[in-house]
Amino acid sequence: MDLTHYSTVLSEIKQRVRTAQLKAAISVNTEMINMYWDIGQIIYERQQLNGWSAKVIPKLAVDLKNEIPETKGFSERNLGRMLAFYKEYSSNSILPQVVAKLNYRQLLCSIPWGHNILLLEKVKDVDQRFWYVNQIIANGWSRNTLAGFIKSNLYERQGIKTTNFEKQLPEIQSDLAKETLKDPYIFDFLTLSEPFAERELETELVKHIEKFLLELGTGFAFVGRQYHLNVGEQDFYIDLLFYHFKMRCFVVIDLKKGDFKPEYAGKMNFYCSVVDDLLKHANDAPTIGLILCEKSNRVVAEYALRDTHKPIGVSEYELTRALPENLKPSLPSIEEIENELSKP
Repeated sequence: MDLTHYSTVLSEIKQRVRTAQLKAAISVNTEMINMYWDIGQIIYERQQLNGWSAKVIPKLAVDLKNEIPETKGFSERNLGRMLAFYKEYSSNSILPQVVAKLNYRQLLCSIPWGHNILLLEKVKDVDQRFWYVNQIIANGWSRNTLAGFIKSNLYERQGIKTTNFEKQLPEIQSDLAKETLKDPYIFDFLTLSEPFAERELETELVKHIEKFLLELGTGFAFVGRQYHLNVGEQDFYIDLLFYHFKMRCFVVIDLKKGDFKPEYAGKMNFYCSVVDDLLKHANDAPTIGLILCEKSNRVVAEYALRDTHKPIGVSEYELTRALPENLKPSLPSIEEIENELSKP
């Protein structure tokens, strides 16, 4: 028996099976969420027509368990979620204008039920919610990944503010670069404590490279840490070097402690020039520099970037998210906690 092409055939069959499995999973998810929508609608309409109170939901949960014991997903809590899901989206008046023109129900069916409930319960603004829906579809986020991004306010952090991209890049690439980068970046997966050195921050980020890449966003590929460049018989080292597949360019990241300083822009301009000469392929877009500081000092950064010739952005990074101001007064101080613990 000639098995010359056996491995190719096996690979093709495996790919076909996986494609079918994925389509089946999507189909099952769509049917389930459509069913949940319909159940929510039935309960809601009966409440309106017959004046049923919320007490009908516990009764339905018990009776459904008795009538169809082999079927899961009809707990009191989940039935309440079905009702909330239908009520939230049944009126087009609350939907973003663009989404309202589309089949928004089909869009919601494209993500798992757990993701839908997380968005419903944790994200009150509908525009933000549908932004997250599109990101889930585009990037395949798990529920835990979505929860982490909601907690860190990813929607509000999208788009870098301090750049010279408009002057140094074509309009389409400038817009893409601004949307791709963030401000600030949240490194709450690190365990650094003050005081720490820039090299320690760099080491920890590389040590947690998967989480770092997740925070950077889709499309980043890690090229190297302390990437060596030899220029004029001198040695230079880039903190972190990445390649971005969507922007089709190298991204140089320089990590800085404390406030932004004007000289950082000159150093980054130099790095980008060298990478463009030594590493950039003829079809690549210009290398982008990203300076990450604890405080970006936007006015100083804008002046520093004004006459630089390479596309550079300045963002802040945070090791932990700061508490909202309105929550701070409600939390006890260290002294209050110690006093409380010392009481007999």
